[in-house]
Amino acid sequence: MTDPEPRDKNGFTEAEFLAQYTPKKYPQPSLTADICVFTRQAGAQGGLKLLLVRRGGHPFLGCWATPGGFCNPNETADQCAERELAEETGVTGLALEPMYLYSTPGRDPRGWTASYAFVALDEKGSIPVAADDAADAAWFDVAAEPAAAATDAPAATTLVLTHGDTRLTSTFTVVEQPITHRRRAHVTSADGLAFDHAQIVADAWLTLHRA
Repeated sequence: MTDPEPRDKNGFTEAEFLAQYTPKKYPQPSLTADICVFTRQAGAQGGLKLLLVRRGGHPFLGCWATPGGFCNPNETADQCAERELAEETGVTGLALEPMYLYSTPGRDPRGWTASYAFVALDEKGSIPVAADDAADAAWFDVAAEPAAAATDAPAATTLVLTHGDTRLTSTFTVVEQPITHRRRAHVTSADGLAFDHAQIVADAWLTLHRA
């Protein structure tokens, strides 16, 4: 008679395997969500604005970043993104589209952290209110400028984010994905944004500007 429960090479059923399984045997990353929310300016220019928060705690204290934070064990990354956006900026009711997973080693000085990033377009032009661990929240004007490059180098773009006297930049070339042909940014220099958020913002901008 066939055993109703399959057993692995050690003779364990799934229940027996799970009873002796020790999660701490394998290092585990923390999962976060980051959200790039854009809105279009009113008037003839029709330019973009990006919602950023100023960090109220370490690391990158005082630096500007995309809204986001750590996922709880009982929620999905999508639910985390909605919650963190509401907690840090008061912005709710947006359709959040998943973008990419960011997992470059060392991207977060607190330890092994991977972030699932989302992009959203706020058609109503919400008024952000900083809360939770955000010291401030503001819409930054977004401008794209051709970047100077060597003659034989790939064409590069610099995104310039401005709010009052604050100026943040991200310079990148474009890499096309081999199967879907989606465009991703290869950041070559960045100034002012926390963590690897210059990369996330550049990818989000390209998502809205698909060729």
